[in-house]
Amino acid sequence: MNRRSLLGLALAGSLTAALTACGGGEDPLAATDTSTGAATDTAAVIVGSANFPESELLAEMYAQVLEKSGVEVQRKFNIGAREVYLKALQDGSIDLLPEYNGALLAALSDGGAPEGVSAPEDVLGALKEVLPEGTEVLEQSAAEDKDTLSVTAETASKYSLKTIEDLAPVAGELVCGAGPEFQERYQGLVGLKELYGVQFKEFRPLDAGGPLTVGALADGTIQVGNIFSTDSAITTNGFVVLEDTKQLFLAENILPLIRSEKNTPEITEALDGLSAKLTTENLTKFLAQVQVDKKSSAAVATAFLTELGLA
Repeated sequence: MNRRSLLGLALAGSLTAALTACGGGEDPLAATDTSTGAATDTAAVIVGSANFPESELLAEMYAQVLEKSGVEVQRKFNIGAREVYLKALQDGSIDLLPEYNGALLAALSDGGAPEGVSAPEDVLGALKEVLPEGTEVLEQSAAEDKDTLSVTAETASKYSLKTIEDLAPVAGELVCGAGPEFQERYQGLVGLKELYGVQFKEFRPLDAGGPLTVGALADGTIQVGNIFSTDSAITTNGFVVLEDTKQLFLAENILPLIRSEKNTPEITEALDGLSAKLTTENLTKFLAQVQVDKKSSAAVATAFLTELGLA
């Protein structure tokens, strides 16, 4: 997919250079707690995140539920790309971070995710087979940040669209917009034609769930857009997400990735409890407070966990 496929791009230069580029000159993996400035305590669980708002919000929730359970925590957020944070996980610079089952499976598998593996449990099973030695994943949540085909409420009403299947008889009248790679990949136009019989009038190469696609959908330049499921633009613009009834798009369930030697029954219980209550809907609601309202991840995480009864 993909916002997180951006995290999987190859990095030029050294580890330090990559970290400096994403951290305003500060190395998130330096041996200090980024929340307190204190020296790293190796007894603590070091929670990391990738460098986008959703990952930081989830990591902050992980940190807070662990602290409530009496686990000592240190934070090292905004680390950067997947290559960087997986290396940090394996060398012990961090112990735990939120991940996405499908994106992680694709990143760890030669040639990407196996064809035909898209449902959450299938993806999880395949992922467990390719995890780096010394790491494990805990229970996955129902919350996903995955590819969607979205339309405006006006388009949904005009063509009676509720599912991707509903597009088949009318797609020849519609323009689809997405990142350029969407045109060539199975989880894109290829799979839409093969699995759903959907062929659009035209494809516009824009960006992967970004402002170009959102803007083109909102102003009618395109009628169908590839937008990610927790993007606040869906709510703020009143877009309608078409149900992927045949599971074309790879599952992207959120789950904790942790170093096995740092896991304990207390940690598993705390994080599994959080995952059991995470949904795409409630994550989208609170992520908008970070992305749109510009509130801090720490404050939003506290409010989120309070609403879930976990604070």
